[in-house]
Amino acid sequence: MTSRSTLVPNKRIYIQEVVTRDGFQAESVFIPTETKIALIDRLSTSGYAKIEVSSFTSPKAIPMLADAEMVMQSITRIPGVEYTALIPNLKGAERAIAVEVDEFNLVMSVSEAHNQTNLRMSREDSFEALSSVIDLAHDNKIAVNISLSTSFGCPMEGMTPLKELMYWINRFSEQGVRGVTICDTAGMANPAQVQEVCEVAQTKYPNLQWTLHFHNTRGMGLANVLAAINSGIDRFDASLGGLGGCPYAPGATGNICTEELVHMLDLMGFNTRMSIDTLLECSSDLQKIVGRTLPSQLLMAGKVDRIYEAPCQT
Repeated sequence: MTSRSTLVPNKRIYIQEVVTRDGFQAESVFIPTETKIALIDRLSTSGYAKIEVSSFTSPKAIPMLADAEMVMQSITRIPGVEYTALIPNLKGAERAIAVEVDEFNLVMSVSEAHNQTNLRMSREDSFEALSSVIDLAHDNKIAVNISLSTSFGCPMEGMTPLKELMYWINRFSEQGVRGVTICDTAGMANPAQVQEVCEVAQTKYPNLQWTLHFHNTRGMGLANVLAAINSGIDRFDASLGGLGGCPYAPGATGNICTEELVHMLDLMGFNTRMSIDTLLECSSDLQKIVGRTLPSQLLMAGKVDRIYEAPCQT
């Protein structure tokens, strides 16, 4: 298939942070509300297009994010940054409306097995439930994004057929969503597959806001980003320090690392408008917050302009 685009230097790339939702939700020790607020406030000044603040799921289901309202109400909102949240159902949507979330991020899986495991319902039941949320969002003039998990592959079903992915994209497009996030939930995608999927999706639905969400489970995360950019994609989810991961993907590591993504794109001449030094400082502090070393190789090695003294000659 012929490429739609090339890796054009100075092209604007929009970075969307997911650490305080996707990253934090799997942590076992509760992170204090004030710590979440402080981190989001620091990230808000770093150049992001969007920050996924939290999830309005049941506090019993994810105790870590039980403070979603308090966090959303207390952060300092920076003009130009969209503050989004994961919305699982109508009750969550009503809670999010009350605290003026900028965008609803809805989630379901392209894979039936993964949807049953992760959401405990069929895809059809998920679609019906989310359609009601979309209607409520439209009534309140709130933008809607649908994140389609296992868009490239499912650890229980294998590689995802492109026809199956396009079927669900079409159904949500007909519901009037603003954007679609194509998610490599299990880290099974490869660059050739990514480019094909992105080219087909953009060709058929050129007016949707497209985002790619990659995991680095098999070490292909940043390569997949470049394939997506080559197809014309300009929005990417990433997680500070690489925190997070799918609990239903055996052996899975986390999301692609925000600072590594920005560092690579900046070196290649793309325009991220991000402050890499602030990201590295936040990532270093995040290790203290979660109490362990994060998988960010850039945090360990430093930027490529870091200069070392030559070893002493004896």
